[in-house]
Amino acid sequence: MFLTQQIPRIHSHFFASPKTPKFFLITSALLSNSKSPIPLPPPPPLSHFSTLTPTPTATATPEDQESLQLSLESLFLPPETDVSSLKEAPLTARILKGSNIVLSKFAGHGVDVVNAEFVKSSVKTEECPADGAPEFALVGRSNVGKSSLLNSLVRRKRLALTSKKPGKTQCINHFRINDSWYLVDLPGYGFAAAPHEVRTDWAKFTKDYFLNRPTLVSVFLLIDASIPAKKIDLEYASWLGQNEIPMTLVFTKCDKRKKKKNGGKRPEENVRDFQELIRDFFKSTPPWIMTSSVTNQGRDEILLHMSQLRNYWLKH
Repeated sequence: MFLTQQIPRIHSHFFASPKTPKFFLITSALLSNSKSPIPLPPPPPLSHFSTLTPTPTATATPEDQESLQLSLESLFLPPETDVSSLKEAPLTARILKGSNIVLSKFAGHGVDVVNAEFVKSSVKTEECPADGAPEFALVGRSNVGKSSLLNSLVRRKRLALTSKKPGKTQCINHFRINDSWYLVDLPGYGFAAAPHEVRTDWAKFTKDYFLNRPTLVSVFLLIDASIPAKKIDLEYASWLGQNEIPMTLVFTKCDKRKKKKNGGKRPEENVRDFQELIRDFFKSTPPWIMTSSVTNQGRDEILLHMSQLRNYWLKH
């Protein structure tokens, strides 16, 4: 049965945005695992932190000059983060690489995935596991790389079945991690070849899950960063924002580098464009992470982010 006392969810709109107009540049060399001709400084002991120290520009190519500019207002500040301390201590040492996420005191405990197992598939929210353990839901457009990301997180090639045919996931699939929390694989949306009645059912029970699942800590919405923003992704993100569902944007396929001469945009540009298009639906900037299941970029950062959200959720 469910816990009788529902623990409050972590909503991004609860966090006060600092007013200091200070900016940081995250370069493409820091947002990807691709090699760069710019000599980077040695990484800190914890390599998942972003190193936002200025990089030489004399030998930089146009590709290396591509960057994302972050202000304090655009950072994700976890609950109970002391904003005043961010101005005194080096903020760069607390931002996860390839993200806008500041690490809090709740990050770290239980971050390693020791074991993972499939538990069950459900077609109704009330059929989901009822042990009260916290869970994170992965959802995204069909063929966005959802199953590949899940397999990457747990370092298992076939924990979640990947398929060349989009729309294969048709249930709410629960995977127990470390016998203490869940990763949830939800049906992909936007698969035109699926029967209309099936697409309608998927949308209905997925939204019911978001609105009525008391153990849901956060939704991780996967967006393909190798292509421009899709209308259906924007609609999905805006629906989550309007319904105050805790959400983290996970930009996938960030290893794919488009050539500007062919009219394509780089992942950093698509990430920036997507956030610009959805910002009016959120009271503060939602957390986001850039990832690649090919290079494992973002894997450790996602697990650290999940750990701080989970540990806060368990203590409140």
